Amino acid sequence: MRFSKLFAATALALGLGTAAQADEPNKLITILTAAEPQTQLMAMVLTMNAIDAGAKAEMLLCGPAGDIALKDAPASATTGQPPKDASPQGLMQMMMAQKGLKVQVCAIYLPGKGTDASVLLDGVTAAAPDAMGAAIVADDTTVMSF
Repeated sequence: MRFSKLFAATALALGLGTAAQADEPNKLITILTAAEPQTQLMAMVLTMNAIDAGAKAEMLLCGPAGDIALKDAPASATTGQPPKDASPQGLMQMMMAQKGLKVQVCAIYLPGKGTDASVLLDGVTAAAPDAMGAAIVADDTTVMSF
């Protein structure tokens, strides 16, 4: 009996214990600010693999990484890279279309560029700071930042 209680307490502490946890997908928020195309692409690759492993993901693009979301994105966001000739923007758009990835730019990105949402790819929006802040601290959320 004592072993059963110890096992149950350990399982609960490790997150193995409740059916509710099993019903909810893991949540992932990828925050990408890096300007380097290789770092941007790796953020996309890891996010895609997390989705494939069962996570519900969303992405927040800030600073130089926000340029990935532009219709007229710089070559660094659209040029294919080894080993599979994928680009950060191309992989992001594929995940949006095929895997339901929600992509947002930081709330200050567009005002900082002196423009509006018309310059963004279809499906990309500006984040609401209160909603993003709540999502970041929500239960079962992992934040991955580049």
